[in-house]
Amino acid sequence: MDSVTDTGRARAARPAKTPLNRSQIAGFWGAWAGWTLDGMDSFIYALVLTPALTELLPRSGYEATPANVGLAGSILFALFLVGWGLSFIWGPLADRFGRTKVLACTIFTFAIFTGLSATAHNVWELAIYRFIAGVGIGGEWALAGTYVAEAWPEDRRKMGAGYLQTGYYAGFFLAAALNFTIGVHFGWRAMFLTGAVPVVIAILILTRVKESEKWQKAETNAVRARPMREIFGAKYQRRTWVACALLTIAIIGLWAGAVYEPSAVIQLATRAGFGKADATKIASLATGLLSIGTILGCLALPPMAERIGRKMTLAVYFAGMAVTIALSFGWAFYLPNGLVPFIAILFVLGFFGGNFALFSLWLPEQFETRVRATAFAFCTSFGRFVGAGVNFLLGAAVLNMHTLGIPVALTAVVFVLGLFIIPFAPETKGKTLPQ
Repeated sequence: MDSVTDTGRARAARPAKTPLNRSQIAGFWGAWAGWTLDGMDSFIYALVLTPALTELLPRSGYEATPANVGLAGSILFALFLVGWGLSFIWGPLADRFGRTKVLACTIFTFAIFTGLSATAHNVWELAIYRFIAGVGIGGEWALAGTYVAEAWPEDRRKMGAGYLQTGYYAGFFLAAALNFTIGVHFGWRAMFLTGAVPVVIAILILTRVKESEKWQKAETNAVRARPMREIFGAKYQRRTWVACALLTIAIIGLWAGAVYEPSAVIQLATRAGFGKADATKIASLATGLLSIGTILGCLALPPMAERIGRKMTLAVYFAGMAVTIALSFGWAFYLPNGLVPFIAILFVLGFFGGNFALFSLWLPEQFETRVRATAFAFCTSFGRFVGAGVNFLLGAAVLNMHTLGIPVALTAVVFVLGLFIIPFAPETKGKTLPQ
């Protein structure tokens, strides 16, 4: 009886979470929905890559051989990542004009040009539309993460970062579901058309969501800052470059584990005797499983980061990524009956892919309000530029080695290198968000 009483007292003594107001709730769901559709948009390309290029390459004067499809796909995806990299322009705009307005602009940009991708008549048009869509997509994470960190109460913002990051992988799941239904029956153009839906979210953000009080206070009290110069000043230079390095590693792993996953599953399913339509459905189901694992990883991360610290948590997730990428692409992919082991490992790989939730939590804690969006946008953009180069090298390696598994498996090495970079980052466990 006494133990029950003590438990009840402990619960009563535990302070209640600060309630969220209507604007904070609407802002979160707007940011989450935008991030979800952002993830959907990003993954649509991976799912429709083969049918889209099979149709468009002959119209562009090239034969649609598997080698040409693979090379053109890597080049187009590299251009898409370069567009993501250029998205650092949104950060200074958000520090100057506010989070919600610029967030809505990023959503408008990627939604409109994803929809236009459905009208492409050749590879060049598709490349232009995906490049500009990438500029919009790349800014959404930085601005959504900055907004939630600033707008939510201190006792809620850490879990808010985990909740927010689930949106991107819910987008993967949504893309897989759409491909399983719309893509199979109506083709790749219909898939791109679904990417125009986020325009509605942008309108919601513009009309229903207020700016964060932290940004308003910083805008009122501060002398006009030069955020790009400041994040490379004496105060922030080290943490800026360390964050860039860690995000680069995470991004390389994301594209290795996620973008090449559908192609790997289709190859394994075909090898197992499944037809083209069934192999596509299996790839969609595997993507859904990957997404569920990543969502669970995002939700598990904030409590872990509060218990063992930001740096140790990232080390656990990076080590998990290194092991699962090596096992899935370096081992299971080459088994005679590797489809089931590959998909099983894929779920665990997805869990550790939730490491991105840490950056939504950790990056805002490292920079003051007047430069926060700029720092977030620059660090993510830097990684995307490097990721574009690595993606191109991966495509060339796949073409020259005539295999998908080994080149992707080698990306596990970068996570091992990341374990040696993590100690140079600042530990912010137990600290409040700086003003």
